[in-house]
Amino acid sequence: MASMRDGFDGDVLGPGDPAYDEARTVWNADIDRRPALIARCATPGDVARAIALGRERELEIAVRGGAHSFAGTSVGDDGLMINLGAMRSVTVDPVARRARCGGGATWADLDAAAQEYGLATTGGVISHTGIGGLTLGGGMGWLTRKAGLSCDNLVSAQVVLADGRVVVASADEHPDLLWALRGGGGNFGVVTEFELALHEVGPLANLGLLFWGIDQGGEALRIVRDAIDGLPEDAGLLIAGMFAPPAPFVPEAVQGAPGVALLMATWGTPEAHAAALAPVREALLPTFELVTPIPYVQLQQMFDEANPWGRFAYEKGLYLDDLGDAAIDILVDRVPRAASPLSFAPIYVFGGAYAAADEDATAFGGRRTVGYAATFAAICPVPDLLPHDREWARELWSALLPHATDAGGYVNFMTDPTEDRVRAAYGPEKYERLSRIKADYDPDNLFHRNANIRPAVAHA
Repeated sequence: MASMRDGFDGDVLGPGDPAYDEARTVWNADIDRRPALIARCATPGDVARAIALGRERELEIAVRGGAHSFAGTSVGDDGLMINLGAMRSVTVDPVARRARCGGGATWADLDAAAQEYGLATTGGVISHTGIGGLTLGGGMGWLTRKAGLSCDNLVSAQVVLADGRVVVASADEHPDLLWALRGGGGNFGVVTEFELALHEVGPLANLGLLFWGIDQGGEALRIVRDAIDGLPEDAGLLIAGMFAPPAPFVPEAVQGAPGVALLMATWGTPEAHAAALAPVREALLPTFELVTPIPYVQLQQMFDEANPWGRFAYEKGLYLDDLGDAAIDILVDRVPRAASPLSFAPIYVFGGAYAAADEDATAFGGRRTVGYAATFAAICPVPDLLPHDREWARELWSALLPHATDAGGYVNFMTDPTEDRVRAAYGPEKYERLSRIKADYDPDNLFHRNANIRPAVAHA
């Protein structure tokens, strides 16, 4: 082991090392895998050396950034984990409105640094999610309608390639690689630094959470659907089938009850926020509500408490062009069937900057139209609940599939991606373009623990 550590600024761990178990652990407790080696990298040079070590020993390579994925692709049995957890630096240029983030940084790291200047960029809804995995697959969050996807805001990336070269992908250098990284996942190399565009956001946002019991769920969802066109174009919108949380603002008699919710975040005045919500509230009085200004960093963290490390989890998702009556009826019928009170069905509402983006400007596998991305997340505090709720998520997905855009879906929602689903997610033209780029940068498919895109040609 000592010889393998030579030349590393970071460290190399094996199963006998005290830090091994912590280094191999990922957010989803259902994933319990034991790599042969873990390279805790501190520099791009470390990453290059780790790749060479993996090739030399013929070890399957997994890349761990924030390690928040449901699928657990960042760790495998008997292979090599490249752990970027030490590379979490974030520097912000408030004049240029740019942030440079290490490959292991989380959205909490970026939010804290950027909010010092009243800036932010689209970054999920759970703050301990890694910047890397979310951005490379697309990246949805509260700012999707205001600022586009995370990948829309990727300006450049420092990448360690399969052959060990360290390159910068930008509009001027390796523009094909930058295009692929903006939605094509972790197929093309190890990104050790992300440069992201920032936008004026905060320090306060306005949050509205309206919840209706499941007996009113169908009527509530139809009202919300019909009201969306009248809501602010840049509002962050999330529709959810969920169980009422045990929070102080929730009446005790309602806590744990199934229902549906509209969550809306806006960036103007509280008065404008209340006026935008008023038609929905007046059409059907919520069972309970929370309408309040909230610091942007707290908005980003509002789901953290229900999703700490150590949950047992599975998810499956799809795109819906429309939230039709049949789809609503399926959601209302099936959401209450989950066994865990933490399992839920969040639905992201597209529009605004997301829909205004050029369809071909990024590799993102989703249509740039107004629509919805639905995910069915089995999240369980104990392992005994997961088999039931895993099937709940699968059955809900299957029931909604006839109403979906296609059989693909958002690659970051794929716990168990198949080649057919990945191809469907990107569509034939984007997939073939990604496949050609993959052949240029990773012809041996070294980086395949992901929603994998196969190289167009075999390595000669």
